[in-house]
Amino acid sequence: MGKKSRVKTQKSGSGATTTASPKEMMNLISELLQKCSSPAASSGKEWEEYIQIRSLVEKIRKKQKGLSTVFEGSREDSFADLMSWAQENGASCDGFTITNFGTEGYGLRTTRDIKAEELFLWVPRKMLMTVESAQNSVLGPIYSQDRILQAMGNVTLALHLLCERGDPASFWSPYIRSLPQEYDTPLYYQQEDVQLLLGTQAVQDVLNQYKNTARQYAYFYKLVQTHPAASKLPLKDGFSFDDYRWAVSSVMTRQNQIPTVDGSRVTLALIPLWDMCNHTNGLITTGYNLEDDRCECVALQDYKENEQIYIFYGTRSNAEFVIHNGFFFQDNAHDRVKIKLGVSKSERLYAMKAEVLARAGIPASCVFALHCNDPPISAQLLAFLRVFCMTEEELKDYLLGERAINKIFTLGNSDFPVSWENEIKLWTFLETRAALLLKTYKTTSEEDRSILEKPDLSLHTRLAVQLRLAEKQILENASASGRAKRLQFQKKLDEGAPLPQFEESDIALLENNDPDAKLPVILHKLEEVEEGQGIEEEEPLLNGGKGDYGMGTGANGEPGTDGSRRTEPLPGNSSAQKEVK
Repeated sequence: MGKKSRVKTQKSGSGATTTASPKEMMNLISELLQKCSSPAASSGKEWEEYIQIRSLVEKIRKKQKGLSTVFEGSREDSFADLMSWAQENGASCDGFTITNFGTEGYGLRTTRDIKAEELFLWVPRKMLMTVESAQNSVLGPIYSQDRILQAMGNVTLALHLLCERGDPASFWSPYIRSLPQEYDTPLYYQQEDVQLLLGTQAVQDVLNQYKNTARQYAYFYKLVQTHPAASKLPLKDGFSFDDYRWAVSSVMTRQNQIPTVDGSRVTLALIPLWDMCNHTNGLITTGYNLEDDRCECVALQDYKENEQIYIFYGTRSNAEFVIHNGFFFQDNAHDRVKIKLGVSKSERLYAMKAEVLARAGIPASCVFALHCNDPPISAQLLAFLRVFCMTEEELKDYLLGERAINKIFTLGNSDFPVSWENEIKLWTFLETRAALLLKTYKTTSEEDRSILEKPDLSLHTRLAVQLRLAEKQILENASASGRAKRLQFQKKLDEGAPLPQFEESDIALLENNDPDAKLPVILHKLEEVEEGQGIEEEEPLLNGGKGDYGMGTGANGEPGTDGSRRTEPLPGNSSAQKEVK
């Protein structure tokens, strides 16, 4: 359990440079809650709203200086206690140790050779911090009465973490003391670093994250101070914004979904020791063994002694990594940029286009993604663009023509164009759209590369510029790909090339290079699509993220690997990449 003399130091408010009376603090908190609960800022006013919210938060932070809970000693000092605690409680600790890997932060290093697919790490349920353990803790009485806690497991975990951090005798103290004191999520950015993201496709997610966190903090500050069931909480006498920001970031960078005890549903959890693993490209290799009631991880590849052990966090974009994990992954094979597209309801052919799209299982307005690789568009986006660019006669053919039902299933198949003219129009649209988006950035790719060459950049500045540049590179690739395809199909049209005709055996085919290429469009899980957005194609590309802390869990719905054991895959794998101190 570690040395209790090193558990924590609670600084008193007398150490603050500016103090505030309870009434004054409550007034500031109420003002913050009102500001963060107001309707969403109108287009173009989001940055102004962010500045106003941040100004209020900084006033509160200034008056709370000295109130945050801190631990004595360095983070590295806690790792021996973490390993001992893990071993005492049934986790595997043989074959690896915790090591500082420089720019990658802390991670797991092998102490022996480990073979690919070898089970090398398991963590029993009793070591996990879960929504269920929160319900059975000092937080339980408030949880049972508060609908927000009941609806948002990630917020419950954050408050659970804070309550346990404030208890020197907490069972999870060795784990909590091993967590970083600060993170590199945008919640920790200076204002000028956030400003570097203006004009990017990711900026609205960053602004929403800050607003949601501030709103949650204000709400729970008032709850802690006024709710009768909160009198016994360790947070009662000291609950600062910095504390909540730390807890939010701890959960956001580490939360995962695991099955409940009976396996009937999933719940959110923090998984000690396992969350020390850093990310690389690969496959999900973590699952949950219901028989042994533990989280299990098999090796992603062969590891020699003294090599770093990696896991795959899931198919996340760099925007998701930067916003929710606090790092940028240079070789991200799954990087992408969100793009909102929709058929305008004022368009004469709207009803026909919406009907064809509906038959293909695609909403008339939705969020897609442009990918970093070729082709830059998915089968779903190809199908949408084909319908978006159809003429009235082509729409009638796909609604009423011969074999109309079968034709719907070929919309996402690149081998079967609607017409050469349609292909030219859709690739021209993509080329132009990507080029227009590039013009919204305040810097060029060349300027960003020059900035990144500077040796004195802060980490947060570097992360913001890296993300900004990555978006541009994806858009540049999409525009270039659009141009190449446009010229390719223009040549076919000019040459009078015959249009490929599909056979009955072809109707279920999509793109041959897609992992699930044998599925028709309508059977695909449209993970890229966020329904109900109501975004017209002409509107600005400012959007929120479904991984936003304030909107629900940030865990990816990625499958796990169960090997030969009866293991349930972890539905989410939003593990943590540690920041560098």
